Amino acid sequence: MSLVDVRPSVRIARRPAEVAAYMFDPAHDLAWTGGITSSRPDQPGPLREGHTVVRTARFLGREFDYGYVVTAHEPDRLVELKVDKPFPMLVRYELAPADGGTATDVGIRATGDPGRFFGLFRPLMAAQVRRSIGADLARLKAVLEA
Repeated sequence: MSLVDVRPSVRIARRPAEVAAYMFDPAHDLAWTGGITSSRPDQPGPLREGHTVVRTARFLGREFDYGYVVTAHEPDRLVELKVDKPFPMLVRYELAPADGGTATDVGIRATGDPGRFFGLFRPLMAAQVRRSIGADLARLKAVLEA
C-alpha cells in the first residue's frame, strides 16, 4: 500500500487533444510545473512510453536532479511517469473529456512510499505533494485558458 496517494484535479476549458499536446510535451514543463528550473527530455516532442526526462528541482528547500521514465501512454488521455526523487513515486497525468468534449477534466495522481526518512513526515509530505500538484494544475489552467 502506498503511503502517499493524492489526486488533485481541475477542469480546463480546452479540448483533451489541446491539453494533451501542451501538458504531455516536456518543452512546456517550466511554464506550468512549479519548483523546477530545467527539464531535459531524451528526445524532443510529446512524451511516449519509454521516454526519459531529467529535471532540476527545488523541494523542501533542497535542489536536486531527478529523472522519470514514461511507463504508459494513451494519446490524449494518459501519461504515467515513474519518478525516483524526492522519493519513489508513480505519477499519472489523466485527461477526460468534459462538457461534451469542449473541456477537459485534468487530474494528476501521485502515489508512492516516502521511505524511512520522509516517512517520518508522511502527513506533511502528502499535504506538500497535494499543494504542489494543485498549484501546477492552476498554472496549467491559467496558461491554457489565456
